[in-house]
Amino acid sequence: MQHFDLAVIGSGTGNSLIDERFSEWNVALIERDPVFGGTCLNRGCIPTKMFVVPADLASSPTEAGRLGVDLRLNGTDWPAIRDRIFGRIDPISAGGLDWRERSGNVAVFHDEARFVDAGTLQVGDQRITAERIVIATGSRPRLPDLDVPESVADRVHTSDTIMRIDELPGRLVIVGGGYIAAEFAHIFSALGTQVTLINRSETLLRHHDRDIAETFTAELGARVPLRLNQTLAAVEEAGKGITVVTRDRNGVEYEYPADQLLVAIGRVRNSDALNLAAAGVEVRPDGQIRVDAQQRTSVPGIWAMGDVSSDHLLKHVANAEMRTLQHNLLHPGDLWETDHRYVPSAVFSSPQVATVGATEEQLRAWGRPYVASTQRYADVAYGWALEDETHFVKLLADPGTRHLLGAHIIGPQASSLIQPLIQAMSFSLPVDQMARGQYWIHPALPEVVENALLGLLQATVPAELGR
Repeated sequence: MQHFDLAVIGSGTGNSLIDERFSEWNVALIERDPVFGGTCLNRGCIPTKMFVVPADLASSPTEAGRLGVDLRLNGTDWPAIRDRIFGRIDPISAGGLDWRERSGNVAVFHDEARFVDAGTLQVGDQRITAERIVIATGSRPRLPDLDVPESVADRVHTSDTIMRIDELPGRLVIVGGGYIAAEFAHIFSALGTQVTLINRSETLLRHHDRDIAETFTAELGARVPLRLNQTLAAVEEAGKGITVVTRDRNGVEYEYPADQLLVAIGRVRNSDALNLAAAGVEVRPDGQIRVDAQQRTSVPGIWAMGDVSSDHLLKHVANAEMRTLQHNLLHPGDLWETDHRYVPSAVFSSPQVATVGATEEQLRAWGRPYVASTQRYADVAYGWALEDETHFVKLLADPGTRHLLGAHIIGPQASSLIQPLIQAMSFSLPVDQMARGQYWIHPALPEVVENALLGLLQATVPAELGR
């Protein structure tokens, strides 16, 4: 039986954990997926954003027309777009595996890992032991609770498979209302597919600030047919295509003809196959492994990070937790904690959305005093250049401390515009210092953030202090 100093289950962020500081450690890296490198690289953040860029270009003629520029979209080449993306990603994945397998101190296992006890893993037909075990198994798409006929199974997709299809579908039904559904609705509709989006609630992005969610729903709904308050009921064969059957809250059924179906109804943490009970690791009912701020599970010597244990299924959070865990493995007498106070996220759809901190609805529910400021893109010079009439920055702050409590942006460059606000929250920079303690380039788009801060300043301090 092989014994290791460290066993890491999962080759996504788990692979990144094993850097040169572990060169003297005997490490086992275990990956059950035939594809090496995890979700973000192969099926998630990176390829989807590589699809978003051509989608943005394909949708630009409409925007250009408003500015007096006549652009023509002569068509899109789905195989060329797909092959460019995976022609870059697949070699990175394969190269990462090859490099890891040639590492002198890392043994790569290509099989399922299951706990036998707190220090023992069954990996395929091999049994290994380890002083320390890190669980970094990530998450996978949630599947619908219905029987899909075998004859149409190849036309029903999740985010794992939809990006690899051979041809751009003429008609695509997307079920879901979160960021994955929103991004793919933009991608496929911009590239020429007739998209219909089915969502069980009355708005998309329902966990975002209400003003953001309602604006996003209205804007995407102007380009993509939305069928709200409906759930997926069945998928039926229909000639060379399929029929997607949905049901509303009153039990009324609807039928939507399609060539392909994308199910984007959330993600499931990959903890179910690990036999965690054998190790005594505590798990919540939804499969989330319980960890403390140091990334320790309930069992000494067993750690977890990323989607399988985090409240936030985001790659940048997994990276932060990985850095904490690296330090704690190497310095067990000086443990770090992961800072989860201000976790940002972005939706790379059209329009783009970015958020950090509390929503207005949350602050109301908590009874937390706050002031709000909303600044339209239309009211700053670069917004004039864009002829933007719909997008905005919304900021929420504590009226006493003048610290930001939440920031929400919808519109062009949202994922970049929010970064100084994340920084201000993370380093406790008051609104007045942020607004007046630095230059804001004129007439760049960040002036919309500056003006939103000034709006908060007027609401939180006497006028003479805001000059």
